[in-house]
Amino acid sequence: MNGEQFIYLLWSGLAIALIVAAITDIKSRTISNRLNILIALGAPVFWIASGMNFWPEMIMQIGIAALVFTIFAGFFALGAMGGGDVKLLGAIALWLHWLPLVHMLIIMSIAGGVLTALMMIRNRIHKTPGPIKVPYGVAISFAGLWTIWGDQVTKLYERYFNHFA
Repeated sequence: MNGEQFIYLLWSGLAIALIVAAITDIKSRTISNRLNILIALGAPVFWIASGMNFWPEMIMQIGIAALVFTIFAGFFALGAMGGGDVKLLGAIALWLHWLPLVHMLIIMSIAGGVLTALMMIRNRIHKTPGPIKVPYGVAISFAGLWTIWGDQVTKLYERYFNHFA
């Protein structure tokens, strides 16, 4: 197995972990700490396989992830997000460069809004009292998968079809 295949294997592992996060969030409204740790621990392996330099690239990834985690921990403190969702976002931020991360956060926000609207409709139809419990891990996972897929498709396109890039 060459380095490129190993990187695709790591991306596939992240994709599977995101699917598991979404499914468990739907079923139990929790995202396992073990799953979040597994995602976070996969990032340094990905960095090394990708040939990232310790300074400044790896340090930048850690800093961006810390910033994302801090911002969304504030939302957790306000009661707007669950702790597992915040940890999942921090772990994913270790994998993505800042621009794809911004794209993922935008997609996550849109998907989260759609998901919240669907949950509101569901609660109205079933006349469920109380606050809406949105499995936001679904929106996070969807956005992560969308970003991973888009990034990999773009790289494959440029490699095989755009020889002038």
